[in-house]
Amino acid sequence: MKLIKTSEAVGHILCHDITRIVPGVVKDAAFRKGHRVREEDIPALLAMGKENLYVWEQNEYMLHEDEAAQILYDICAGAQTSMTATPAKEGKIKIVANEDGLFKLDARRLYEVNALGEIMIAARCGDVPVRKGDVLGAVRVIPLVIEKAKMKRAKDASGESPLMRTLPFVLKRAGVVTTGNEVFSGKIEDAFTPAVEKKLAEYGVEISEHTILGDEPSAVSEAVLSMIENGADIVICTGGMSVDPDDRTPLAIRNTGADIVTYGAPVSPGAMFLLSYYKKGERKIPVIGLPGCVMYCERTIFDILLPRLSANDPIAAEDIFALGEGGLCLECEICVYPNCGFGRGSRPKNP
Repeated sequence: MKLIKTSEAVGHILCHDITRIVPGVVKDAAFRKGHRVREEDIPALLAMGKENLYVWEQNEYMLHEDEAAQILYDICAGAQTSMTATPAKEGKIKIVANEDGLFKLDARRLYEVNALGEIMIAARCGDVPVRKGDVLGAVRVIPLVIEKAKMKRAKDASGESPLMRTLPFVLKRAGVVTTGNEVFSGKIEDAFTPAVEKKLAEYGVEISEHTILGDEPSAVSEAVLSMIENGADIVICTGGMSVDPDDRTPLAIRNTGADIVTYGAPVSPGAMFLLSYYKKGERKIPVIGLPGCVMYCERTIFDILLPRLSANDPIAAEDIFALGEGGLCLECEICVYPNCGFGRGSRPKNP
């Protein structure tokens, strides 16, 4: 591109959008990239304070910002149909979800690309649920033109697979085992299951089987295994998760033969959460124990992990341990989760 006086720009092609801003009224491009300047445009451009203009000058070593933004989109999304690009506007492309699902982001490679400088890939946090039409990220380069060599380095830094992806929610059937002698005997009403049912419904999961039992571990173990045999995609045990002598749900889950990922999490509310997986053939079925806070708190560890569980995204112990940063819910008067810091801390594997 080259810089020329606006008064001498007739016939030249703009190489960037020229934005008109009227505070509180409008912020939009008055002249788009690619526009061939006409005689009647000159007064309007000068009135916008544009004494000089950058016009396009072909150069085999450089790329225009719109072309570079398309490369960045390809780095983020590749050929996936689960997301799409908006038309480039003022050099920026937004990435939009085409379906509901769990948003996954490779934060380490994202850092490597952004660290090259003159490049911007801004994304929402990974491991969050998204809905069709949600904006997942935005990309652009900082200068109006950028070296082709730098964009090649960006592609090399990003690797072979896209930085972003969405996993569809696949769990459909949940078994719920409510434990506790006080509920089993009818002394108190089961308020836990309705709370769980409401959470599951957000991801299209229905309770296919529900039973209320006392605190005997063998009965709980048998119920869990029966629900798995009956086709449950996930089994949720409620109650009996604290350290009181009568709270023996963790033992019951362990006795099923499920592999315990972790009992306890650095999250509040939700410290007494248990995650395990029961292997049945090629399937790994989550069997979880929910602490009592899920029944009465607006948001807990269940809200953080349920999207991943619903998308069959394997959760490792290190993922749980990393929740300590951002693991404290501030219990705001007006809850805006997930648009807050709860459960959104960094991961040790990231820079």
